Amino acid sequence: MGHPRPAPDTGTAARVAPIEIFFDVVFVLTITQLTHTLETDLSWATLGRTVLIFGLLWYLYTGYAWLTNHVPPRRSTDKLLLLAGMAGFLLTAVALPAALADTGLVFAIGYLIVVLVHLLLFTHSDARAGVRRLAPYNLGAALLVLASTAFSGPAVPALWTAAVLTQAVLPYLLPRHSWISVAAAFHLRPAHFVERHGLLVIVALGESVITIGMGVPTDHFTAGRAGTILLALALPAALWWIYFADTRPAEAVLADAAPAARSRIAARTFVLPHFLLLLGVIPAAADLHATVAHPDQPATPGAALALSGGVTLFLIGIAATRRALGLPIPRSRPTAALVVLATIPVGVTLPATVQLATVTAVLVLMLLSDARRRVGRPRTPVGP
Repeated sequence: MGHPRPAPDTGTAARVAPIEIFFDVVFVLTITQLTHTLETDLSWATLGRTVLIFGLLWYLYTGYAWLTNHVPPRRSTDKLLLLAGMAGFLLTAVALPAALADTGLVFAIGYLIVVLVHLLLFTHSDARAGVRRLAPYNLGAALLVLASTAFSGPAVPALWTAAVLTQAVLPYLLPRHSWISVAAAFHLRPAHFVERHGLLVIVALGESVITIGMGVPTDHFTAGRAGTILLALALPAALWWIYFADTRPAEAVLADAAPAARSRIAARTFVLPHFLLLLGVIPAAADLHATVAHPDQPATPGAALALSGGVTLFLIGIAATRRALGLPIPRSRPTAALVVLATIPVGVTLPATVQLATVTAVLVLMLLSDARRRVGRPRTPVGP
């Protein structure tokens, strides 16, 4: 006689568990790898591969954020399965940057592990109706990535693109046959969900600080170089402040939403918008490394675009997040994004540190302007 099947877990998470933070650290290795790849070969082709790879992995990361929000890793078996998912993400990260070529099979195996563990853990919940609608899309994407290892040339990115579309777009085109039709089956604890994504942003920005330290030559360490390092730290600090000015309003909006609508609001807020802002961190971090290594030299056009474009993409992601939550978007935000983009000629003609200082100053002025206007929901504290 077999053992009885464990009862579904109906209690959503109250706060982020330590194992979830551990999970995020492993996932952020993906961002580190993509940053290094982009810094090594700063081209449109590499940027395209970065968007494709990160898009595929990001969708699954969000799936794990929903998973641990819905099924807190309390049991030892759940923690072990979550560690198996981490191992899958580690394989995908290690397989970068040649995932579309030589190490494609390693990536595909890791990705298949991530998908299978995610679905298996979700069956321990009371959202099985949603999982049944989710499984064909996630498994289909994993099989497309696995199938790409049998090909070379343009067929590989084509199959990867099909995988991204299968996971992230097809459910919205077929809402009656996807998890969207049973979104209410997924319960959501706003405090945990907002905190989980915030911690990931902290870890990602922390990786950009590590990039700063790795770019410092120690043989000629001068006062000017020390100033450049502190200036390079000011940029991710400003991005941190911008992001966390919105976390409390976000939590309040989700808490006020009806349970049936909460999942849809969360999906609109934390999938595509957060993909954009985290994607922006990658080229910005790549430029920080180059600037700290060569502070007195002008940036290449690609590097200048990486800094301004990455920060602008971060601001666009923040704006998309606020729009999804129904929060106002002050005019200072698009104005700052346009001014940041306009600093590209500065980086090309003057020392790279001048562009870095200008971009950071624009963000600080934007924050000061927002503080005077108390950006956010009425009667909601707005600050980290």
